[in-house]
Amino acid sequence: MRLFREAHLISRAMTLTTTIWGVASISAVSLFLAASAFVYFGIYNVAATDPHWSWVSRIMEIVRVRSIKAHASDVAAPSNLRDEAMILMGVEHFAAHCAVCHGAPGVPKGDIALGLYPEPPDLAQSSERYRPNEIFWIVKNGIKMSGMPSWKDHDEEELWSTVAFILKLPEMTEDEYGRLLMESMINEDHH
Repeated sequence: MRLFREAHLISRAMTLTTTIWGVASISAVSLFLAASAFVYFGIYNVAATDPHWSWVSRIMEIVRVRSIKAHASDVAAPSNLRDEAMILMGVEHFAAHCAVCHGAPGVPKGDIALGLYPEPPDLAQSSERYRPNEIFWIVKNGIKMSGMPSWKDHDEEELWSTVAFILKLPEMTEDEYGRLLMESMINEDHH
């Protein structure tokens, strides 16, 4: 009798295990088919004129921030980021490549920026969110599906000088930006 009861319990446990695996398998296949249909039929609108669903935006934000922090963790910032010479060299790169999308003190974002989604951020606030090594990583590598290009073909001194300039942005006035821009043009003529 005891042997019969043990065999019955084993049989029930095996049936339960089989049922659980069956339900899990059917659920996984159903989820895969639903996701495939979602992608295949273009249900999610990728137009830059249609904002992401709030939960998609939140996930993308988390992925972006965590990725930047992880990949920039081994980048060491130089000690001369507050030097006027670095900032002066950075204003040139910023004015030529960044201001059109991000704007600058007294300079509104260009038409290209108005059509991008997500809209390029105001870089005067970037030093509140990211450390210098993380800003460098962003400038060098760009960010997928954001319109932010990679500037990895520029030398590291130019990229670090751009970081130096970005770090100066929060306290920069329109007049100071104009002065730095003029100084960089004068220095460019002397080279």
